[in-house]
Amino acid sequence: MKEIAPKINCREDGFLKRVLETITDGVMVVDRKGLIVSLNRAAENITGYKEREVRGKPCSILDTDACAMHIVKGNSIGCDLFKRGKVKNKSCQIKGKNGRFVHLLKNAVLLRDKKGNTVGAVETMTDITSLFIKDMEIEKLRQELEHEYGFMGMLGSNPLMQKVYEQIQDAARSDVPVNILGESGTGKELVAGAIHALSRRNKQAFVRLNCAALNEYLLESELFGHRRGSFTGAISNRKGRFEAANKGSLFLDEIGDMSLSMQSKLLRALQEKEIERIGDNHPVKVDVRVITATNRDMDRLITEGSFREDLFYRINVFSIVLPPLRERADDIPVLVSHYMKKISSVNQKKLNGISREALEVLMSYHWPGNIRQLMNVLEYGAITCKSDVMELQHLPEYLLEKPDAGTGGNTGGEKKRVIDALRQNKYNRTKTAEHLQISRVALWKKMKKLGISV
Repeated sequence: MKEIAPKINCREDGFLKRVLETITDGVMVVDRKGLIVSLNRAAENITGYKEREVRGKPCSILDTDACAMHIVKGNSIGCDLFKRGKVKNKSCQIKGKNGRFVHLLKNAVLLRDKKGNTVGAVETMTDITSLFIKDMEIEKLRQELEHEYGFMGMLGSNPLMQKVYEQIQDAARSDVPVNILGESGTGKELVAGAIHALSRRNKQAFVRLNCAALNEYLLESELFGHRRGSFTGAISNRKGRFEAANKGSLFLDEIGDMSLSMQSKLLRALQEKEIERIGDNHPVKVDVRVITATNRDMDRLITEGSFREDLFYRINVFSIVLPPLRERADDIPVLVSHYMKKISSVNQKKLNGISREALEVLMSYHWPGNIRQLMNVLEYGAITCKSDVMELQHLPEYLLEKPDAGTGGNTGGEKKRVIDALRQNKYNRTKTAEHLQISRVALWKKMKKLGISV
């Protein structure tokens, strides 16, 4: 005989109350006067009050900073919820029974009877205190790191970086063009942003443009704008980056990749302090502080004839050279700590640190991609790491592939020597490395290359 599933009787006495008790978010019901009618168990846990303690009392007993009141009749006060109709994803805090402040995400809607008359409201509350505290800790950490180890979002206490910080402040005090030189991934855009943020133009726009990302015609349109109908696809008038940056700063990245004809047009704009949109012959005056950057060898480009010398002198009034990461390896521990915490927060993955061996590999690597490459390596490590500490095996293979001098051609003899040393030192890698007069990292690389596993 087929079994008949029992039916849910929504009108059964106490059914709704039992449903509310299963909800993990707090639920509070108030009447038209804002008096508390009901709390579910989750709301009791969040507020610290039992339902019997607050039933019939005004919801203002929770002392929330999100409540807005208004005058209704005479001198009586009404809850603004009944005037607005709803509250959606409102962050707020309440004061619980024990005096502890609880941070909430609140939603509320009105309750109406069959005739459409408002009879009360129901409010849901999600406790986000732990998330709030975590955000505060992250912000505090960021401020501490920047104060102790860096400047305007850039990290590092190496003397080379200290010089860069001084140059940024010097450049910000004037309005001359600045040219930022450095390898790819060294943070040229951060420097440009810092100069703007510290300058007298910081209340105006900071506009960016990568000159290497566009062909010559599109680059001209992006820089100077165009008039409707000036070329196929120009369906409306459009301002260029110069006009958008008026009174502010314009950052031209990869300036060394700009064509000679575009260099001529840029030089004219800088000299005359005016531009003309494509398809227009009416000059427009602009007041723009230009900051440029490149990873190219400008002297070589000028010698080869691929960059105008007069434009170079125009943009290179004040020059800042960013050191590559390999020249400030002592900053790597701070950078690793900062980005690991950032990666942990974004990916919601707990990473408490990095092993000494892995950090030594990072500090000894030559980093052709600089800080950007380091960030990518740490992202990779976070994906492959299954524990809370990043180890050597979690780093990309290419970091460990540098040939080991001294191995010679006798791989078999080298392998035997390492195995004998391991056995002699009871497989203690630190003592084995000391015995072989190499570092632990070099030993690990050698073992990996020779196929020795312990």
